[in-house]
Amino acid sequence: MRRLQAMTLMAAGVLCMATWVHAAAIVTVDPSASWQGFMNVSETPQHGGGFVFGSGWGTPDLVATFSGSVLTLAPNSVNDTSNFWYTPSGGPGSVGNKIMDANMYVEQPAGTFAGQTVTFTGNVLSNSLVGHVNQDGNGWTSVAFIKDFAPDYSSFVQTTVPLTPGLFSISRAAINDPGRHVQYGFETVGPDVWSTDVGPYGNIQVTGVPEPATLLLVGVAGLAIAARRRSR
Repeated sequence: MRRLQAMTLMAAGVLCMATWVHAAAIVTVDPSASWQGFMNVSETPQHGGGFVFGSGWGTPDLVATFSGSVLTLAPNSVNDTSNFWYTPSGGPGSVGNKIMDANMYVEQPAGTFAGQTVTFTGNVLSNSLVGHVNQDGNGWTSVAFIKDFAPDYSSFVQTTVPLTPGLFSISRAAINDPGRHVQYGFETVGPDVWSTDVGPYGNIQVTGVPEPATLLLVGVAGLAIAARRRSR
């Protein structure tokens, strides 16, 4: 009986902790979330590296796609043979002529996270992309991020972590301003690659992790069941 009471008190404590965890705005890699895409395009270092343009892109065009719970990030490929995108022109064996800064992210309405500590967690299953380079020696980087934008998106502060295999968790205290916009997601930067040449460069696969409160509740439930069986 005493053991069961102790388990009940522990469960109550975990419920309190769960309330605190939710107040702290913990998010993960959820395929059902409203993911968006934005691409910043720049010249390659060989052509000065200057910014060219930025615009919203569909997430499959980044390339960032879900298969079930697993998100795959891969080099960007533009289906356009113009020498704006490729040297000498688009086709098998061509060289990417632009650096693609692909952002896949979730953004809640302005002020949603104001004054809260946002924590973004996930599990990097594999990363075979980072470390490769193309014919010009240009390679890729990829990070998980939390970005806190000014109300007019003119500036932002951020926290990032490289996507190395294993669990990741980053946190950022959102500025307490109801007009600001907080985004969390992934940023992959590197040269564009013709679609038939993408495979050898690899990709990154990421999935979500359960919220800590959920894990704690499952653990306590298991202890309570075990205690009840022993008390019989």
